[in-house]
Amino acid sequence: MIDYLIIGQGLSGSLLAWELIQRGCKVVVVDNGRENASQVAAGLINPITGMRFVKSADVDALLPAAKHCYSQLADFFQQAFYIEKPMLRLFRSDNEFKNAGKRLNSPDYQAYLGDILPPGSAVNPLATPFGFLEQKQTGYLLTRPLLNCLKAFFIANDSYRQADFDYRDVQLQPSLRWQDICPKQIIFCEGHQGTQNPWFSWLPFQPAKGEILTLEHQTDLPDKILNHGNWLIPLNAGKIKIGATFDRENLDTQTTEQGKSALLNALNQIAPALTGVTLVNHQANIRPCTRDRQPFIGHHPEHDNMAIFNGFGAKGSLQIPWYSRHFADVLLNGAPLSQVCDIQRYRECKLCLPVQAKLPLLLTPLTYIPVGKACTPIINL
Repeated sequence: MIDYLIIGQGLSGSLLAWELIQRGCKVVVVDNGRENASQVAAGLINPITGMRFVKSADVDALLPAAKHCYSQLADFFQQAFYIEKPMLRLFRSDNEFKNAGKRLNSPDYQAYLGDILPPGSAVNPLATPFGFLEQKQTGYLLTRPLLNCLKAFFIANDSYRQADFDYRDVQLQPSLRWQDICPKQIIFCEGHQGTQNPWFSWLPFQPAKGEILTLEHQTDLPDKILNHGNWLIPLNAGKIKIGATFDRENLDTQTTEQGKSALLNALNQIAPALTGVTLVNHQANIRPCTRDRQPFIGHHPEHDNMAIFNGFGAKGSLQIPWYSRHFADVLLNGAPLSQVCDIQRYRECKLCLPVQAKLPLLLTPLTYIPVGKACTPIINL
């Protein structure tokens, strides 16, 4: 008997499957084998973000859980996946310099912030007219190698099936079934494809396309992550990765000249002396962002054997390890699901307008329609 059928082998599906298997569950992961957003993503972990230098929500719990998870995976596969590397935050205005100075005086931020360097401080070959800040406990996840290792593990464990998942193949009555598999539950970890899911498309996804460049160069750069509105990750002495664009309108995986130019122009502003730059790779994919920037986790309101684990957006590398463990506790131990991520926050919204309708026997597709500040899930019959 299969306990959980997990749809999608991105970072969310992979880490949730890994967690459940470690707890003795029988899991099958279904994936189409094509490149997903997790494989393209830089896997950046940055506890302090934004122009006001705000701590990511719950980072004091999320970051230790992420480090522990990636350390365990490194021990198991005998391969490092999380690269901890300090970050230089290059200020773009006097206001950013002042805001950072205020954070340095807060005890809650001292574990994540280092020295602040005033305007005029130089870090060759970077342009730092407004100064910069050193950030601690930052790094990046090697997502593609990690997902490749987990895929091999799932295959060896008889827990992987490569297939295009067709929602019409799901049978709810008399018991849950997909093709020849009769799982106790199906958990959808589909990334931006969740907007097309007939059971969960009512959730307010806000997917965003991002483009990333990998470059070779011939200039000595600091062996640190750079944050200048965009980001730069030094992969080795002569190779860097830069990103990422943010586009909510053109939701496709095609690379564009516009995206490439925007990233190269931003790079030229912070490192005008960078020489011998050669484009090695140009990638694009779609982040599964959400309206309130919190994950979508929980069971379908009408079908308790259907669940979602999705919506981690650009912070998946930081958030998914903790939430995988949390959701496993919910599934296996009956722990209460955090209200922060629980999809019931939309179904039970006091501003929502309830719509009563007779549900079809097999499919109950829902659509999310905004009504002013309210959110109204309606049934598509």
